[in-house]
Amino acid sequence: MYEVEIKVPADADAVRERLREAGAERVDARSQRDAYYDAPHRDFAETDEALRVRRESPLPDGIGSAAGTRSTADSAPETTKVTYKGPLLDAGSKTRVEHETAVDDGEAMAGVLSGLGFEPAAVVEKRREFWSFAGFTVTVDAVDGVGEFVEIEREVDDEGVIEATRDEALEALDRLGLDGDSQVRTSYLGLLLADDEATD
Repeated sequence: MYEVEIKVPADADAVRERLREAGAERVDARSQRDAYYDAPHRDFAETDEALRVRRESPLPDGIGSAAGTRSTADSAPETTKVTYKGPLLDAGSKTRVEHETAVDDGEAMAGVLSGLGFEPAAVVEKRREFWSFAGFTVTVDAVDGVGEFVEIEREVDDEGVIEATRDEALEALDRLGLDGDSQVRTSYLGLLLADDEATD
């Protein structure tokens, strides 16, 4: 599976309004806490890979909610997923091979990784709204310590359609008044670590 993704900096409120005007549908909103791990056998920073354990909870009021805030009426439990992301495959987007699966117990998963020699590297916390627009998932993100961004993505099975899918994503961004030329190919983890280094 290939995840074709483009990420641009954006004002969350303005993009949300444009999505509504364009007839997009908000399908979900979640608070996410992503713990990234370093491997004992190779340097993920050099190989451009990532291993992540994500814990997420519903945000009924969207990303305007305080970080981690949940409605008392919302009984949906926190969920946990483990994800491997391969190196970037495309110079014009953030396309990668991605493998992800749910796990029953986030603490147990962290224990498995620790037992195998994987060390925690950093934690990224964000609030996200997921919208359906033009055949893509558009995610409006507020990332602690990093800022606000929009990601547009679609999963494809065939490597041969990556370029065409990327072009469609750029067209959809343009319809939302966003400039694909301002694309950021650095992950939120990379942006957070770069910001930490700059302030040290």
